[in-house]
Amino acid sequence: MIIDDPAILGLGELEVKDKERMQSGAGRLDILLRDPESEERYEVELQLGKTDESHIIRCLEYWDIEKRRYPQYDHIAVLIAEEITSRFLNVISLFNGFVPLIAVKMTAFQINGQTKPILSFVKVLDKVDLGMDDTEDTIEPPADRPYWAKKASEEMVTIVDDCKRILKTISPDLDLKYNRYYIGITENGPTNNFVTFRPKKAFVRVGAKFGRSQLDQLAIWGNRLTEAGLVVLPGGKKDGWLNFRLTKQDLEQHRDLVAELFTTSYKMQ
Repeated sequence: MIIDDPAILGLGELEVKDKERMQSGAGRLDILLRDPESEERYEVELQLGKTDESHIIRCLEYWDIEKRRYPQYDHIAVLIAEEITSRFLNVISLFNGFVPLIAVKMTAFQINGQTKPILSFVKVLDKVDLGMDDTEDTIEPPADRPYWAKKASEEMVTIVDDCKRILKTISPDLDLKYNRYYIGITENGPTNNFVTFRPKKAFVRVGAKFGRSQLDQLAIWGNRLTEAGLVVLPGGKKDGWLNFRLTKQDLEQHRDLVAELFTTSYKMQ
């Protein structure tokens, strides 16, 4: 039923990428789902009965394998079980925040003597959106422009270069800071991540910070980007971040709109 209709899980309009996917030396991943818009991938582990240690370990292990194999995508671990006990929910919660993890309870209903049960899925634990530290400098492994050109592509990093030129028109003190997990912003030295960039293979994931007190403005800007034809991505909105996809064509056609967005975000900090 999940294969035929992944939307039944309540995780959005997802597509089946693969099923029973072989993992080197680690068994099979039950289901691999993908979000066609955000390119997020969901590693799904299914379990009948109560949650147990082996399934939790496999869920995390498969997530890690796929994340290492395809680092250009965002990966989310999903554990589905008929019964998720409070004990294991507490254990799973400890991982959430380090690993994007969703726990879903599955219930089967038999109605009017039908031989085929009706399945219901309820999310009991949602992933924690891992945010950027936008005020403090953190100790991270070194990264630079060639690192991102190799991880994503030269074309995508060139888009970030062009965004840097836009940022310089806002303030000449703004510059890029290459971290291993994202490209942030500095202003005359200190970190000021009002905008962040995560180059992928086919687009750049851009985040513009509005803050939790400006969710109305965030919604307005989300609508403006959508009306202009840009793809607004899910996630981060409750924390005051507007995430969207940016391609070379997007920037060429909507440069003034992107510049206005960056300026708006900068002035809100």
